[in-house]
Amino acid sequence: MPDVPRPLWRTVLTPRWIGLLVLALAIAAVMSVMGVWQLGVYRSKTADATAHRAQAAPVALQSLFSIDEGLPSKAVSRRVTVDGTWGPAADQVFIANRSQDSRVGFWVVSPVKLSSSDAVMVVRGWVPTVGDAAAKAPSGPVRLTGTVIASEAEDSSGDAAKGRVLSSLRIPTIVHLVDYRVYDAFVVQESVSGGVPSPAPAVVQPPPPPTDHAGLRNIAYAFQWWIFAAFTLWMWAKMVLDANRDVDEPDPDQDRPGERVEPSGTVSA
Repeated sequence: MPDVPRPLWRTVLTPRWIGLLVLALAIAAVMSVMGVWQLGVYRSKTADATAHRAQAAPVALQSLFSIDEGLPSKAVSRRVTVDGTWGPAADQVFIANRSQDSRVGFWVVSPVKLSSSDAVMVVRGWVPTVGDAAAKAPSGPVRLTGTVIASEAEDSSGDAAKGRVLSSLRIPTIVHLVDYRVYDAFVVQESVSGGVPSPAPAVVQPPPPPTDHAGLRNIAYAFQWWIFAAFTLWMWAKMVLDANRDVDEPDPDQDRPGERVEPSGTVSA
């Protein structure tokens, strides 16, 4: 009669493997907590850096970086002042699918000319529709305070050929819509004096800054701890399966079933 394989649960419920399971779970739990801690360190670093920049007194935009430079990380989330003149109304653009108080509408983005050849694009606020009265482009001299933000990752170059409503906030798209140089950044308007239209778009909160690549090491450490935790449990499961398999296999040293042995001796005639 063939041997019936030993049920796996009988091996698992032995004191030895229960004890090892408790140990593996404890080690995995510690490693998981370490992973969460590393993720918290990353978030704390990013939040602290952003809060520090946001709390600093506003400075002139031109003092942070020049229009000939790319946006430096130190300038993201910094509060700045912008002095200039509102650019042509025809150069105003709208960014679609923007939420405000559970409503979906548009961001209004207008240029502020800093000189005859240079400008910065300003997110003036939110409107429910492109035709809203608050979306009317302002004119004249302006002085405003706002927060520097970077371009979004999504490409919207295809939208530029269809009009002034874009799907994402990107300087590489806007530079092809105007005939002057623009800063490699946007300024989200916080307060403004001079050239203020009435009614005005609703003030929007600056979006969170992009990923701080210097902190990615902490994210890598977090995933590393979680992988170690999973590996610990996997090793316990593999050892249990191997132990159960060893019980099922016959012992090669056991005596084989009785074989007929011919008697030895001399047969007399």
